[in-house]
Amino acid sequence: MPMKKMAVENVSSVTQFILMGLTDKPEIQLPLFFLFLLNHVVTVVGNLILMHLICFSSHLHTPMYFFLFNLSFIDLCYSFVFTPKMLMSFNSERNVISFAGCMAQLFFFCFFVSSECYVLTAMACDRYVAICKPLLYTIIMSPQMCSLLMSASYVMGSVVAMAHTGCMMKLKFCDFNIINHYMCDIFPLLQLSCSSTYTNEIVASIIAGTVIIVSSIIIFISYAMILFNVLHMSSAKGWSKAFNTCGSHLITVGLFYGSGLLTHVKPSSAGSLGQEKFFSVLYTNVVPMLNPLIYSLRNKDVKAALKKTLKRITHRTEPVVLF
Repeated sequence: MPMKKMAVENVSSVTQFILMGLTDKPEIQLPLFFLFLLNHVVTVVGNLILMHLICFSSHLHTPMYFFLFNLSFIDLCYSFVFTPKMLMSFNSERNVISFAGCMAQLFFFCFFVSSECYVLTAMACDRYVAICKPLLYTIIMSPQMCSLLMSASYVMGSVVAMAHTGCMMKLKFCDFNIINHYMCDIFPLLQLSCSSTYTNEIVASIIAGTVIIVSSIIIFISYAMILFNVLHMSSAKGWSKAFNTCGSHLITVGLFYGSGLLTHVKPSSAGSLGQEKFFSVLYTNVVPMLNPLIYSLRNKDVKAALKKTLKRITHRTEPVVLF
């Protein structure tokens, strides 16, 4: 009994962590820094432009673009959670993050990922109502309903983030404080704990399973009903309109869920850590950058709003010629 007490007292409390970063090869650190800096700039500028267009273009003030605005807002905030620390890891020998900073990063990471899942689910429901119940669209997808769906998405995201972060803060971390990742993710942190992580693993499995299964089922049912409705359309124009309306959302869902599942749903092995980092880059860096491009390049309304805004800017900057 005394021996056990001494062992517990000798366990030091970790006050900071060291992030290993994406790679430990010095020769590719600088190229990766500029690559991810460019990625971050494109992500920020792309999402800000899309949000600006939706705000200041009256013909984009519809439920579909309300959800798209929130998706861009989440992607924009999401990119600031881990990218600055990731860029620092390419230029410093020791990328240190405090314990409080690590927990904050974990909280916002879980919050934005979960919220994006629910926003994508709400967008699938919106597309179902728009295609299958067009006459009731304005009644069902009222401003109150849209606000309720978005509020529920953020509330559920907060619950998920608090559950993960709360369980993580109850763990004890010993002397070993090197996180073999570029961010404070759940499973790399669990590997450092010197106390039992059984509860955390159960909570993580239940939450991830619930979020993924519920959102996937709703999205699948929505698109199954859309497909059933499209197959009964007589006009080719209706088919084209339906696929154009849903195409961008399907691409976004496929990229986000596909890269997320490839990161976490895999057999644990020593050689899988590099693959985990690679797939993490996809859904933390690549997907937020591609979303505004997907919705702008494939959407006639967004392209029209962009052209109108550019014309307005060029007319303002043209010099006045006095005769």
